[in-house]
Amino acid sequence: MKNYKYIGLFLLSLGIASCDVNNELEEIPAVVEQEVELNTNGLDFSSYVSIGASFTAGFTDNALFIAAQQNSFPNILASKFKTTFNQPMMNDNIGGLLLGGNVIQGPRLFFNGSGPAPLNAMPTTEVTNSVSGNLNNFGVPGAKSFHLVAPGYGNVQGVALGLANPYFARMASSPNATVLGDAMAQAPTFFTLSEVGGNDVLGYALSGGSGVDQTGNLDPSTYGGSDITDPNVFGQVLSTMVNTLTSGGAKGVVGNVPYITNLAHFTTVPYNAVPLDAATAAQLNGAFAAYNAGLQQVLDLKNANLLPAAVLPLLTNYDQAEVDRRKVNFVAGQNAVLILDENLSNLTPINAALTNMRQATADDLLVLPSSTFIGTTVGGNPQLINGVSVPLGDRWVLTPQEQAAIKTATDSYNATIKAITDANPNVALVDLKSVLEEASTGIVFDNYTLTTNLVVGGLVSLDGVHLTARGYALMANKILAAMDVKFGTNFTQATGGLAVAGEYPTNYSPTLR
Repeated sequence: MKNYKYIGLFLLSLGIASCDVNNELEEIPAVVEQEVELNTNGLDFSSYVSIGASFTAGFTDNALFIAAQQNSFPNILASKFKTTFNQPMMNDNIGGLLLGGNVIQGPRLFFNGSGPAPLNAMPTTEVTNSVSGNLNNFGVPGAKSFHLVAPGYGNVQGVALGLANPYFARMASSPNATVLGDAMAQAPTFFTLSEVGGNDVLGYALSGGSGVDQTGNLDPSTYGGSDITDPNVFGQVLSTMVNTLTSGGAKGVVGNVPYITNLAHFTTVPYNAVPLDAATAAQLNGAFAAYNAGLQQVLDLKNANLLPAAVLPLLTNYDQAEVDRRKVNFVAGQNAVLILDENLSNLTPINAALTNMRQATADDLLVLPSSTFIGTTVGGNPQLINGVSVPLGDRWVLTPQEQAAIKTATDSYNATIKAITDANPNVALVDLKSVLEEASTGIVFDNYTLTTNLVVGGLVSLDGVHLTARGYALMANKILAAMDVKFGTNFTQATGGLAVAGEYPTNYSPTLR
């Protein structure tokens, strides 16, 4: 008690003494930032038109909806251009599409506390109800490069047959219209041409490489939806589009194609996603013992020249390294997923039980939907577990060879984009590929560091492919910066010239309808 008494007296004496002290501080003058007026250096934004695919439309969380469209990068740009910008608005914030009253595209995703989940709501936007009036945003989710110049791509009668795009069908001026033709009808004075070429490899990637690399095939009418577009087809389309858009003197910005395998859709699910205890691992190893022995036996027979000559062409590259790569081995702890790999030597003509399976490695990329498929059973049989005792099919994984096909095509597209933009003084190039590469480890946007991580990264939306509103705002700023360099504008320096990160969300509430 004695100590507390002295402490109290000490504090009291401080209080008394403080009465004689002048506590008024001089007011610190507020820092006034000097306003910098926007200089557009003669650019004409009176008819700004955007052409592209899902990024241009504002697609996010696996859907297109009003709030996402309002936060599309072209709409953000238009606000900085201070020009009117009309978009083919959806009916609601649910997302999804109806065709004749039937759901053909589901509602948007939301974060349910543990992961992405579809909104429990019914879409209301009917494809057959055309959007009227002049439009400025010709972003068509799902469109490949050659679709943008293809007559009939917006014919509503072809939607159910897979011959037309439902998003373009809502806004096409006629059944035989083209995206480029409808855009040119707006007499553009300025344009953005973005992510052209992205879907030309994305469909292949989303299918786990189950499509065909059509390099060498110049007839896109023969392509499947999951195929890679021939680089010469892409080059011809892009050249046509840029020449057409600039034919009346319009200026614009063209974006290159990122490496899409850097997106969360391909980097979220680990290759070693199978947890096992020691007993289960031992049981599985026993089940695969005969398979492993058969792999070695075929190699031994090959080396001893004891195999029929007819099967030897199948074994040209079959060596001990491949045998070791194909052997299945489980341990207590985290284990690699079991997958099929069509690039392995085909041993089934020699032994039907020796299918093309192996365990995944860190070089394989599992697509995001595999997270809910790995560990499920086949027909309810507890012995047949997908990714464990039954290999995942081609559509669930991108092997290194499939990734290489995507990269080769992307590099070719980007070389064409650079050559075309370098040769045209009316066109600026925005390097979106570098933006996504930087975001793989973290890209600074105002007071935020955005990454490509699912849910928490802030750049990529819940579908793992498309951007968040904040991601689209960053994209808009990169376009504005490219314009400053090419056309002598000053958006990056002007007061209010750039989008502000904090004004754009990274997710939307499930109550938003």
